[in-house]
Amino acid sequence: MKRILALGALLIPFAALPAGAAPGLPTVLPQAETRPMLDDEAGGNANADDPAIWVHPSDSGRSLVLGTAKEGGLDVYRLDGSLVQHFAAPPAPGEDDENGRFNNVDVVYGLGGRDVAVVTDRGRDTLRFYAIDPSRPGGPLSDVTDGDVPFLFNATQEEVNEQRTPYGLTTWKDKGRSYALLSRRSTTTVALVEIVKSGRGLTYRLVRQIALPKEFPIPGGIWTPCGDPGDEPQVEGMVVDQDRDVLYAAQEDVGIWRIPADLKGEPRLIERVREFGTPAAYDAEADECLPTGPNPGTGGAHLTADAEGLTIYETRGGGGYLLASSQGDSTFAVYSRTSPSTYLGGFVVGGPDGAQHSDGAAVVNVPLGRAFPTGLIAVHDGENTPVELDGEGEARENTNFKFVRWDAVAKPLHLKVDLSGGPRH
Repeated sequence: MKRILALGALLIPFAALPAGAAPGLPTVLPQAETRPMLDDEAGGNANADDPAIWVHPSDSGRSLVLGTAKEGGLDVYRLDGSLVQHFAAPPAPGEDDENGRFNNVDVVYGLGGRDVAVVTDRGRDTLRFYAIDPSRPGGPLSDVTDGDVPFLFNATQEEVNEQRTPYGLTTWKDKGRSYALLSRRSTTTVALVEIVKSGRGLTYRLVRQIALPKEFPIPGGIWTPCGDPGDEPQVEGMVVDQDRDVLYAAQEDVGIWRIPADLKGEPRLIERVREFGTPAAYDAEADECLPTGPNPGTGGAHLTADAEGLTIYETRGGGGYLLASSQGDSTFAVYSRTSPSTYLGGFVVGGPDGAQHSDGAAVVNVPLGRAFPTGLIAVHDGENTPVELDGEGEARENTNFKFVRWDAVAKPLHLKVDLSGGPRH
């Protein structure tokens, strides 16, 4: 089901843009892609969302890409996009309860002597953990989650069923300890938990949590981002700058925050979406927010809501780039990693089958074999093609992940290719 694109097909000057994408940005082609995920009963209700890249300790060409599929669980891929392993999301504990729903994934290196994938289970209000061992018979990942992990945000299963549960995720290591930073769906909450061992696997303990603003001063008054009734402007895309102990968090309808990773300092909004400040109201008939007035021009110039997946490409001396998915116009924005975060340009993952409305992204500055000698950026594609039809001739919701060479992004934007570090340094 996968397609591998020719190694030389890196840039095309007149490649097709994703629908709704901003013109004038360079377009890069995926090098490989994963199998289609089909979000219906026949497809196992699989819906791609967030990727993470695990770098092999001795043979980088055997590195893996992990991808969440919501109710479809967790997939493990080779660098050519082929499937290595699959984990189903946990079933609902009761007939009227929510099934497991894997939303975001990240990797912790050297957690108790092993590498571990961490996943937010949005359906069950927990984190899940998978040890990574490429020599393991039966597949490189094994579930090492304590069977009695507690709820993260809720006290009862009835509250969990309301689905104000873990959403976005990133990991952080500090002073020999491993942490996860995660957001709470439909709220502005960001939480820090420490990952700890128990007698039966890995579990976690809450360290602290904060609430980001849900309303904002603008000229002439206060602006509250519109959402479904009762919902606050939530965060999903998250990444930690490990060298600076700084968390970047994308509040979807607002912009990108820079926050101390221990959540003790003051959050600072470093980028706004274009729609920031635009009045809107929820329309029940349309089941969405509709503008009630003009855009006042108080927003930014580079992200179209939602602001989504965040990832960092490192270069020598603490330099590098923060990449952000501009989901509303199917583009990616690139900022300097050093403060202030200066906008350096944008790009589109395009071609006959590019990446539209991307939720998640992950990048590494490690040469990954012949296919990705300058590093890899993996991105979610919210509208995978070709279109697949169900038995009634209707298009099935179709998503997957695309893999792109870093130099395909770096060359047109005059960014650096720096292979001096990597996530294990």
